[in-house]
Amino acid sequence: MTFVDKTLTCKDCGAEFIFSAGEQEFYAEKGFENEPIRCRACREARKQNREGSNYQPREMYEVVCAECGVTTQVPFQPRNDRPVYCRECFNARKR
Repeated sequence: MTFVDKTLTCKDCGAEFIFSAGEQEFYAEKGFENEPIRCRACREARKQNREGSNYQPREMYEVVCAECGVTTQVPFQPRNDRPVYCRECFNARKR
């Protein structure tokens, strides 16, 4: 199949953008059935908003390693009935 550049209109900003033959070939190889509906700038802006809106950094808890005594941080709230290890000690115990 031969592909030719197409001019499309962005759904968000209304600007015209080129859907190149190379991009069309890529879409066909990946099995994508729909053409893009947003220009590159609007796709990037939408991606940034999507990533930034729900992003919440993990709450970290400061603990003292039960093996070597170094202060470290872990992404879970430790319980008193279980020992907590720093990364190095945890990996050494895992082996």
